[in-house]
Amino acid sequence: MKVSYNWLKDYLNFNANPEEIKQILTNTGLEVEGKEEFESVKGGMEGVVIGKVLEARKHEKADRLTVTKVDIGEETPLHIVCGAPNVAENQKVVVAKPGTTLYKGDESLKIKKTKLKGEPSEGMICAEDEVGLGDTHEGIIVLDDDAPVGTPAADYFNIERDTVFEIDLTPNRADGTSHFGVGLDLAAYYKFRRNNVELQRPDVSGFQVDTPDNPIEVEIADAEGCKRYSGVTLTGITVGESPDWIKNRLKAIGVQPINNVVDITNFVLYETGHPLHAFDVDKITGQKIIIDTLKEGTQFKALDESVISLSNQDLMICNEKEGMCIAGVFGGLDSGVKESTTSVFLESAYFDPVYIRKTAKRHDLHTDAAYRFERGADPNMTIYALKRAALLIKDIAGGYISSEIVDEYPDPISDYEIHLRYKTIRRLLGIEIPYNDLKQILTSLEIKIHKETEEGIIVHVPPFRVDVTREADVVEEILRIYGYNKIGYSNAVKSTLTYSPKPDEYKLSEMISEFLTANGFYEGMTNTLTNAAYYKNIHTYKEDNLVYLSNPLSSDLNVLRQTVLFGHLESVARNQNFKTTGIKLYEFGNIQYMIPDNANSANPMDKYAEEKHLALTVSGRKTPMNWRSSNESSNYYHLKHYVDKILTRLNYNTESLKKEELDNDIFAYGLLYKQKKHPIVRFGAIKRYILDYYDIENDVFFAEFFWDNVIKNYNNEINFKPLSRFPAVKRDLALLIDKNITYEQIKEIAYKTERNLLNDVTIFDVYEGEQIEKGKKSYAISFTLQDETKTLKEKHIDKVMEKLMNAYKEKLSAEIR
Repeated sequence: MKVSYNWLKDYLNFNANPEEIKQILTNTGLEVEGKEEFESVKGGMEGVVIGKVLEARKHEKADRLTVTKVDIGEETPLHIVCGAPNVAENQKVVVAKPGTTLYKGDESLKIKKTKLKGEPSEGMICAEDEVGLGDTHEGIIVLDDDAPVGTPAADYFNIERDTVFEIDLTPNRADGTSHFGVGLDLAAYYKFRRNNVELQRPDVSGFQVDTPDNPIEVEIADAEGCKRYSGVTLTGITVGESPDWIKNRLKAIGVQPINNVVDITNFVLYETGHPLHAFDVDKITGQKIIIDTLKEGTQFKALDESVISLSNQDLMICNEKEGMCIAGVFGGLDSGVKESTTSVFLESAYFDPVYIRKTAKRHDLHTDAAYRFERGADPNMTIYALKRAALLIKDIAGGYISSEIVDEYPDPISDYEIHLRYKTIRRLLGIEIPYNDLKQILTSLEIKIHKETEEGIIVHVPPFRVDVTREADVVEEILRIYGYNKIGYSNAVKSTLTYSPKPDEYKLSEMISEFLTANGFYEGMTNTLTNAAYYKNIHTYKEDNLVYLSNPLSSDLNVLRQTVLFGHLESVARNQNFKTTGIKLYEFGNIQYMIPDNANSANPMDKYAEEKHLALTVSGRKTPMNWRSSNESSNYYHLKHYVDKILTRLNYNTESLKKEELDNDIFAYGLLYKQKKHPIVRFGAIKRYILDYYDIENDVFFAEFFWDNVIKNYNNEINFKPLSRFPAVKRDLALLIDKNITYEQIKEIAYKTERNLLNDVTIFDVYEGEQIEKGKKSYAISFTLQDETKTLKEKHIDKVMEKLMNAYKEKLSAEIR
């Protein structure tokens, strides 16, 4: 939001410089990101003066050049060679002295002393386009005879200089979208500090109807979308160029002037914060305005000549035959003001913010009007803004007011009534603010004090303050003006020393992030919002558990994610398209889902759940491409290595975790690790049909840690165990077993059979082929045995191995080879 310093001074009698105003606005909650200087003519005509042509003769060597002597109020006249055909003696002209820089659009020209065809030239006699006063280049500017010689051109032409503030406006501060709104905060700040500064809004009491002979009827067919609609007709106007003062105000804040009528509606918009629209009366068929929605797919030709296919949810301003304007968002090409327009109907309305926001996003139309309506305009400003614009049009474009003001307001919007308790102020601010100060601040912000009680005061907040609806909001308003810096700090230290055995989740997350980053992973940040279509016919993440947005930005972002997987697959597809050969991503992120069983709970939040997850994704090359690395692709065991390493870093004993095989509609194969009944992590290879949906060519391996469970079951105790003084012994077995038996089953049986001496179980070979029976496979397993108290003897070793072989024969029908 851009705010003009000079424009503010039109309504406020302050003397502070722009730097002070910048600081005040920031301190009161309208943070100024920066400020820039504006000049109505680029360069400010620095070095340009008014001169008088004393002599003018044709150049001896060039017929199109004139040699002049020009008095600029200095001791010696300037010799200037001029190429304009209209230069003559005794003219008052605009002269750029040597050293002056002139600007023409984005180009600049520095004036230097030179020679033209042998004649010295010590400056330039300027045309309009050369000094930024217009586009004409047919000849030099010739001024009136009374123009004083030597006067700086900037003073003669009233070149305006201004400071423009760029305010970083938060969405809740709809009141700050105008110079009135910003001025109100400044006035409140000064009045609280006993400075006599008042916000003086321009007087509209001079508004009167000249003749009621051109009325326009108004019908609100959609009262939900249009809460109030006001309008008036002006006839006999002349559409043309705006006066400089309006053009300078608009250009200072980056708005390009168009014509006097449109410029006035824009001027009033930025002055009051209330959008207006002007219709050509001749285009209002039936002399009637109807506010309603149209059929789905209705074609509408917009002001920029684009054709928009309307939704049946788009609020439209219509005549008796067709739509003329998308209400509060964008005007139509046919009904807009043109040079031929002689009568206009001015619209000043209040539209429902949700309607406007949905329409603006639906059609990607982010206009100044929509920006204000979707944040919440002031329903009580419609008539004032209408009168203000009508008086300006009558004054600048001529004509007369040719109808009574029509004002359809079926259900007036009331002020917010809030009970402000003194104890709440003390609790939130920690200080006692005198009642007179409270009253001064509230009234200066146009918050009315309705009633006083022993506990506090009842205030009425005007509806233009859409962000002030609670007691805490009123306290914040008081503090903004009272001054955040006035809240002191106690010298007393008030703290409680507590000990919690819970782990520091942030530190653990940082530790794992650093570990993954050190191992070549990149941190991803995917959108919490996702597409409901991703969950269609997926049973692992049920469609019934989706949390839908009531007002989605688009159909692609209409639900909260149940898993980070689909966001990572989007990233893999994008990286694949950019020819990334190896992808390693990790992300800490929240997932959300609905619990249908709790749908009827008294607490509406019981039916929703949120969890924190850690997701890992690997795909493509295992290592970056270089002359030493092999062309090996990532695989399931590559991912499993990182999963186990993460758990080891978190003091988990992966051997003690319960393991279940995955085979569902997401994972082609994989494992689920559990600690007792709590799932810790699931990981595996993503099924091909899902990858095809994203056009992903390479295999993708994905792991999802249930981070809340990881933290809950985390053991932060580190136990020291000295190294054994007695040697470990290894023995191998070759097992011929059914091919459906997994290595995890073999390990589990081993640890249950020998709990004391078995230290480790590893697999070093798997064989399937012609050498063994069909449906079988051969495992080569290594067992590590160790006694912490003595050296193992052969008979003990043989006894353990015999127990293991018998267990495998009995439980797995294994053949020992």
